[in-house]
Amino acid sequence: MNEPIVARSTLAHIAPKAAPALATSTLLILGRIWNANGAEHSTGNAALMVVLATGAAAAGAFASAGRSGDGVLAGTCFAASGGLALAGVAGYADGISLPLLLWALATAVAYGLAARHWRTDRRGSVAHERHLTVRREEHAHAERVEALRAGAQIEVAREGAAYAAALAQALTARAVLPGFDPLEVTRAGLPKLPAIDTTKEH
Repeated sequence: MNEPIVARSTLAHIAPKAAPALATSTLLILGRIWNANGAEHSTGNAALMVVLATGAAAAGAFASAGRSGDGVLAGTCFAASGGLALAGVAGYADGISLPLLLWALATAVAYGLAARHWRTDRRGSVAHERHLTVRREEHAHAERVEALRAGAQIEVAREGAAYAAALAQALTARAVLPGFDPLEVTRAGLPKLPAIDTTKEH
């Protein structure tokens, strides 16, 4: 069975690795733009971001609670909470040092969480490749067995046809000799041709 081979481009391979840094960098840039447009030392804007970040964290906690918790939803909520907190600090702070520190911390956490997902994905891909390799080997073995069986049957049929042709030539040559009695040959019986086994083994 021929499996399709998908060649991933370099961009498709690099993009997931750069996504956490791009996300946190975008939040930092947006927070600094917000800072330049009046959010610096704005208590109302800071309170809004605190409420939103706390709400997202609470939603993540509820989503992960219990045995039936949804890990993907919880991770999304916690990521949103961290992003809102980073954007709020970047917008409220007057200097760049604290936002940069939080950006570095958020990026490190994002890569830590993404690395876990990448390891799981890699293990699944390796297991899938191993399964496909085993199936290819089994299929190739079955094809080799069938080819050997077909070759043996063709060889037996070829030998039988050659034997029948040789026997017919011998009988034709014998018939022109003096004293040939076809009834005597019929009474003696002709030698049997080799049997061709067409049964398939499973």
